[in-house]
Formats: sequence, C-alpha cells, structure tokens
Amino acid sequence: MSVGLLVDCFHYELGPVDFVHSFFSTVSYHLEKEGWGTKYPELMKKLYHDKLEWEEVTIAKRNLLEIERELSALPTEKVIWDIEDLSKTPPGGDRVSPNVTNLANYFATTKGKTFFEVMNEVLDIAIEDKCDIRIKQI
Repeated sequence: MSVGLLVDCFHYELGPVDFVHSFFSTVSYHLEKEGWGTKYPELMKKLYHDKLEWEEVTIAKRNLLEIERELSALPTEKVIWDIEDLSKTPPGGDRVSPNVTNLANYFATTKGKTFFEVMNEVLDIAIEDKCDIRIKQI
C-alpha cells in the first residue's frame, strides 16, 4: 500500500506506508529531542495525523528546509525505521544505492525525487491555491 500527499485534487506519491513512517520517525528521533511533534508540530502532528491547513504551510516550509539541512548531516546508518520499535530495521538492511549519501536523500520516491522535493512542490501548490494538505493511502 502506498502513501502520498493530497493537495487540491492532486495526489503526489511518496511510497510505501512503512517507508513514509520511517521518514517521520527519523525526523522525530533525531531532531525532536522532547518527543514526536514537539519541534515541528505542523508537519509531525498536523500533517502526519490529520491535515496541514494552508494557513500553516509557510511555517511548515521553513521547518522542512531546516529538517533537510539537519538530515543531510546524518549518515544513512542513522535511519530509524519505526520510532515505536527501534529494533526494526529497513527491509534491505544497510544496503543502499551509492547515490544515497545521507538521510536527506535516503527518502526518495520510485520516480527518483526526494521526499523534500515532493513535499516542497506540494507546499508551494498549497500556498498558491490556498489548499490544505493531507497524507492519504492509495
């Protein structure tokens, strides 16, 4: 089952449910020392659990840039597959493409775009069209 971002009537695929959860788990574990959603509530609580209202997209966009910068400094071995069960590991173990050099480019779609590229595109659309964003399974 795949997950994507829904903005207006457009759906932007991210990838399998576990992989998307891993992205958010990695962000929370490494960047939110006080727990899930404490530093980035717009992305980690509102978007992940319900919806990100378009009025909060500008804040989320700034946060996303900060998250990308921080994750680019972390090696792929630091990926968190599931924050609720830290013993879980990625299905492929520690095997990654030689093009994947850090946690910012670890999370990519099957079309080769990083989650950050897709999310920034969706955030821009939400700002322009004044639309909320949801994570949806397809």
